[in-house]
Amino acid sequence: MEVKICGIRDVDAARIAVEAGATAIGLVFAESPRRVGPVEAARIAAALPPDVAAVAVFRYPSRDDVLRVLAAVPVDFIQAERGAAALAAEETGVPLLPVLHDGPGLVESLPADESGPVLLEAAGRGGRGVRPDWSRAARLAERCSLVLAGGLGPDNVADAIRRVGPAAVDVSSGVESRPGVKDAQRIRAFIREARAAGSDLSRPARFAPPVFRVVRAPR
Repeated sequence: MEVKICGIRDVDAARIAVEAGATAIGLVFAESPRRVGPVEAARIAAALPPDVAAVAVFRYPSRDDVLRVLAAVPVDFIQAERGAAALAAEETGVPLLPVLHDGPGLVESLPADESGPVLLEAAGRGGRGVRPDWSRAARLAERCSLVLAGGLGPDNVADAIRRVGPAAVDVSSGVESRPGVKDAQRIRAFIREARAAGSDLSRPARFAPPVFRVVRAPR
């Protein structure tokens, strides 16, 4: 089970997440208590080992928003809603992790040829500790490689994995002591619970990890 710890704002928190077994680190560039500037984001990305992905997280960005960040920060993925971010991803060659928002018709709206990975969060926006409908998420996980986000924490991530069957899970507020401040014990507990639940999970081979495959030289 792959785990993305999102909303990392400093190198120390990134190192804690990596040592605990995180697969990916999310650097938030959208308006949020977890927003990080490009200088500090570049420091965090540079401190990651070669097999841990740095993910630039946006919310409905413009093409120029994405390009400015990518010019300053060595990231491996762009996470955002499709649109301008997809254009920037195509232009730069940095893979896009598309964000879907939960709601009626979610599964039916997925293109027939979509196999993912895609990230699902609650309706509206992420980072609020609100979870999507897990029954819809489970149906989505049968059709694509799903990164499940929203409302997850150490106390419910194992249940979410068993009920949804995602390829990866993503957490931000669920491992914080207060908004924007990561808690080392909660990060470790979250990853431990996710890995334990994921080890017993069966899923179609085409939707199995790795989601955050990193193909690059060491930073």
